Amino acid sequence: MTAVTMPARPEESARLRPVPWRRMAGVTWRQHWGALAGVAVLLGAVAVYLWIAGLQLHHAYTAAVACQPASSAACQGVDNTLDGLDNFLSNGLIFQVLPVLIGAFVGAPVLARELETGTFRYAWTQGFGRWRWAVAKLMLLAVAVTAAAAAFGALLSWYYQPFLSGQSLGLPRRSPFDPGLFDLRGLGFPAWTLAAFAIGALAGMLIRRVVPAIVATLVGYAGLAFATGGFLREHYLTPLLTSNYLSVPGNGWIIGQWWTKDGRFAFGSFPPMSVLSQFCPASPAGKGGPSQGWGPCLVQHGYTQWTSYQPASRFWPFQWIEGGWLLALSVLLIAAAVWLVRHRAA
Repeated sequence: MTAVTMPARPEESARLRPVPWRRMAGVTWRQHWGALAGVAVLLGAVAVYLWIAGLQLHHAYTAAVACQPASSAACQGVDNTLDGLDNFLSNGLIFQVLPVLIGAFVGAPVLARELETGTFRYAWTQGFGRWRWAVAKLMLLAVAVTAAAAAFGALLSWYYQPFLSGQSLGLPRRSPFDPGLFDLRGLGFPAWTLAAFAIGALAGMLIRRVVPAIVATLVGYAGLAFATGGFLREHYLTPLLTSNYLSVPGNGWIIGQWWTKDGRFAFGSFPPMSVLSQFCPASPAGKGGPSQGWGPCLVQHGYTQWTSYQPASRFWPFQWIEGGWLLALSVLLIAAAVWLVRHRAA
C-alpha cells in the first residue's frame, strides 16, 4: 500500500474543518440571483409608480388642508382635485398579492428545484453539510426578501397617510384596521412576506416539485390570511364596549353591535320588522341607521344598543402582536424544513 492509496488516519479526518459559513453566501447568490433580481424589479417598478402617485396625492392633500375658507369655490375645486386621486390604489387590495408572489416564486423553488432535479445529491456530499446548506440558503434569502419588503412597506405607509388622517376632505376616510390596509403598513408587509417565504420553503421540501409547491404556497398563504383577517385579528386585545354609539371613533374598528332590553339580549344590529312596526311605525326602516330614524325611537322604548370596537390607538399594539406571531411561525416553518433536510435520506 503506497502513500497515495493509504486511507486517512482517524485523527487526520477529525481535524478536517467544514467549509466556512461565509462561503455559502456566494453560492446562494449565484444560485438565486435571478429570483432576488426579480423581487427587486417587481418591488422597484411598483415603488416608482407609488412614489409618483404619492407625491401627487400628498401635494393635493396639503393644498386642501391649507385652503381657507373651506366653503369657497377655490377650495371646493381643490377638494375635487383631491377626490379625483382616489384611484384603484386607495383600498390597498392590489398590493395584497405581492407577499404571496414573493413567497411562491422565491421561497418554493429554494429546496424544491434541487430535489426535483436531483442536484441535492451533489450538494449534500460537499464539505458544507446538508443541514448547514439548508440553513444558509433559507436564512440568507429570508433576510433579503424581508429587508426589501420592509423598505417597500415604509413607502406604503407613507402613501396611505392622507387616507388615514382625521381631515379626510375629498378622500374616503379609512380605518387603520381596514382589511386591505392593516397588513400593508408598519410591520405587516415584511412580516407577511417572510411568512409567505417560509410557507413556500416548507412546501417545496414536502412536495419536492417546483410547480406543485408554488400552488401549495398560494393556497396555504390565502388560507392563513383569510383566517387571520376574518377571525384571529379582532381577538388580539379585548374590544372596548359602549352603549353610546356616537362615542365610537369614526376610524375605529367596529367588531359587533346588538340591542338589549331589561338587561337581556333582544336582537342583533338591525331590529326585526315586527319590532319596528310595533314601536316605531313612523320611522323609515332601513334609513338613518341607529343614530337616526328608528335608533332614538327604540331607545325611548327601553332598548339599549351596545357596540364593541377596537380604537385606532391600538394599531401599533396590533401590529406588534401580528408581526410577532408571524415571525415565530416563519422561524418554525423554516426550522421544520431544515429538520426535514437533515433527516431525509439522500
